[in-house]
Amino acid sequence: MKVALIHDWLTGMRGGEKCLECFCELFPDADLYTLLHAKGRCSDTIERMNIITSFIDRAPYKERCYRHMLPLFPVAIERFILKDYDLVLSSSHCVAKGVIPGPDVLHVSYVHSPMRYVWDMYGDYFGKGRVNFIMDKVISFFATYLRTWDVVSSSRVDHFIANSNHVVRRIEKYYRREASVIYPPVDLDRFRISDKLDDYYLIVSALVSYKKVNLAIEAFNQLGLPLKIVGTGPDEAMLRKMAGPTIEFLGWAQDDTLSDLYSHCKAFVFPGEEDFGITPLEAMASGRPVIAYAKGGALETVRGLGQGNPTGIFFREQTRDALVAAIEQFEKNPAFFKPDAIRRHASAWNRDRFKEEIAGTIEDLLKGRKSGIQVKDLHMDRNDTIRA
Repeated sequence: MKVALIHDWLTGMRGGEKCLECFCELFPDADLYTLLHAKGRCSDTIERMNIITSFIDRAPYKERCYRHMLPLFPVAIERFILKDYDLVLSSSHCVAKGVIPGPDVLHVSYVHSPMRYVWDMYGDYFGKGRVNFIMDKVISFFATYLRTWDVVSSSRVDHFIANSNHVVRRIEKYYRREASVIYPPVDLDRFRISDKLDDYYLIVSALVSYKKVNLAIEAFNQLGLPLKIVGTGPDEAMLRKMAGPTIEFLGWAQDDTLSDLYSHCKAFVFPGEEDFGITPLEAMASGRPVIAYAKGGALETVRGLGQGNPTGIFFREQTRDALVAAIEQFEKNPAFFKPDAIRRHASAWNRDRFKEEIAGTIEDLLKGRKSGIQVKDLHMDRNDTIRA
């Protein structure tokens, strides 16, 4: 079987790339198509693939400026010729699902999120005060074009797989399509429980507006508690100016360093609304509880106080005062959280489970096509193994 994998861009190893890595293990002989490739930034498993890039990859200063080329992404992704494949498996949070496969090619799209910056998070990226008047008009025009393209191109997908029930609802809302759910994987072997904890809280995040790291900085400035922040991004300079003396910025950390930071923190702080959110699971795989905003994917992975074997604490309003109250509640009740129970909870999201469910779904779809069953008639609910 001839397989093509599609991924938006290869510039680092985040949650989407962890899923892609599993796809590469399932289909090691596949061709991997992507808009651009920053060589050496991904795992050896991904880097060994036959990687085919678009004209975006040949742009000057591509790694620094590629996001400014967003209006060209649909053109670039549609130029890939995919008519000679049996299976196209796209990993999409931007335009990857918009490739044009041949009429006899099965296209399965694993969606991390619909294009959030032109849909429900448009204001977080381009709202008041974030761009000047001229750029506001330009971006508004292109956002309308991108929304239209995003909806039209969704018809090129035979079957959608979402990374959470939260994303299922967004696919239904924007594309009017159904989707099954397969939760992303956590590489449990990378994480461990430590016998010794240090006196700091931890955030691991890209430093962009919708992650709401500013909210955590405000809360920890008020409390005077130590907070370590792993990550970089366009908001870094602004966040550094906000931060008080108890807050430390570490940049991006290597895997070994990050594992140590997870295992030794008092708790992990997750102030934003995410489609799924792999970092809370990495913290829980290290036996550490999560203080999370009660919306989005965190509701599917974190067990709050009041549930059996809690793995974290939720705050219900995305405000500084609500987060401060949640941190103070944790400070008073650390004994409620058992590291072994927290890690056991996270183990349900292991990599073998993910690969088995992806492979099983594709196998069912291919069998359905051969027998003449319509994709939409196949009943697949392969997420029954996990109940958050």
